Amino acid sequence: MATYSKRGYKAPKEKEVNNSVEEVITDEKDSTTAGVFSTLDKTASKTEAFVAKNQNFIIGFVGAVALVTIGYLVYQKFIAEPKQLEAADEMFVAQQNFQQATDGIASDSLYKLSLNGSEGKFGFIKIADEYSGTDAGNLANYYAGMAYLNTGKYAEAIDYLGKFKSEDVILSSLAIGAIGDAYAETNKPEDALKNYAKAAGTNKNDFTTPRFLLKAGKTALALGEKEDALKYFTDIKDNYEASPEAASVDVLIGLAQ
Repeated sequence: MATYSKRGYKAPKEKEVNNSVEEVITDEKDSTTAGVFSTLDKTASKTEAFVAKNQNFIIGFVGAVALVTIGYLVYQKFIAEPKQLEAADEMFVAQQNFQQATDGIASDSLYKLSLNGSEGKFGFIKIADEYSGTDAGNLANYYAGMAYLNTGKYAEAIDYLGKFKSEDVILSSLAIGAIGDAYAETNKPEDALKNYAKAAGTNKNDFTTPRFLLKAGKTALALGEKEDALKYFTDIKDNYEASPEAASVDVLIGLAQ
């Protein structure tokens, strides 16, 4: 069979076909990309609209946060720190009186001076009140409680020691144990025992823990609670054998058994 070639006709080249396919794929990609950007544009427009609509609220919120932060820094720098230094200065004389009283020098009168003030300086009562919220004011509660305890004012001692808060291992335990002493002096052994046990379990250490375990054990023994007393005494023997309290604990264990 004869074949004829039409003038001007050329068979499409394979490369050109491929280019057409590539163009289609590129067009689809461009279309997809355009769709993504369109979505992003819409989202951005919505965000801009939200910001525009609520800009007063946003500006106010950011301003409030900044104001609180600046206010806190200003308070710490110009109010809290100077107040803390002022309280520490006021307390120096009271601490001296307290220390001398603890050493046995005219104890009652010096304890009273430490509470009420002397030499133109505040005592612990005034410091605890005037400088509440400062470290010195908090420490004044401890000193006041101990001074009242040593002068036989047990209700006042319980009140001030109860206000004292500290993360110090020794002082925190001593304050709770001193509340126990105040209850013991007012013939409230159950309350005393509760505080001795709490003091023994607070920030365990080789100094205060055996001390208050011994007091808890003796109080429990006096209340006829031999099982609890034995538990406290045995704790001393097993875990604090180097403490002064361990010297007589074997006899107490015998009484509790």
